[in-house]
Amino acid sequence: MFLQHRASGDLVEILTVDNLYDPCQSNIMGRFHCGEEMQDPESFPKSDMIFPSGEPLPRCWVNPDYHRQAA
Repeated sequence: MFLQHRASGDLVEILTVDNLYDPCQSNIMGRFHCGEEMQDPESFPKSDMIFPSGEPLPRCWVNPDYHRQAA
């Protein structure tokens, strides 16, 4: 799965998809997809990620108490 790094606009291949869906995990492992060589994996805060369409990640992926908050 690919997400977009909010600050740089570059695509990031998500390597730990299970952590992406887990609202108790605040970081995910991924690697930038830019340049000609494969980049080394690194940890990214979920708050730095958006979908390539520009939409934010769902609240249920980033906030363990999402169901208790008013919409």
